[in-house]
Amino acid sequence: MSVKSVPTGELVIRVVAMPANTNENGDIFGGWVVSHMDLAGACLAKQYTSYRVTTVAINSMVFIAPVHVGDSICCYAEKLRIGRTSITVKVETWAVGVGNKKRRQVTEGVFTYVAINEQGRPVPVNDPG
Repeated sequence: MSVKSVPTGELVIRVVAMPANTNENGDIFGGWVVSHMDLAGACLAKQYTSYRVTTVAINSMVFIAPVHVGDSICCYAEKLRIGRTSITVKVETWAVGVGNKKRRQVTEGVFTYVAINEQGRPVPVNDPG
């Protein structure tokens, strides 16, 4: 993976990492970051269907750098592919430190969501419902 200087996609979520979100090393727990990435990807996927969406896969996930208490994490998402019932989204997470305003990439992942109806069954993304 090459080091990037600017994010790809649209800013979907920005949140401050708090002490309650740390792991035993004092860094922000990776699962907390992934949960925000999943929310960001779902928000973007929802723009492409009138149905609910659910996560069916995290196709890839890379942790690049730690997130520290007080960092603002910014999740950027971009649509990669629309299938018959699925939407694949790339999510990048960038952090901005409290004292250092320089933005740095901390994670990147590819998530797949499926459009589902009221019964939880997959439906075509472009079905008007």
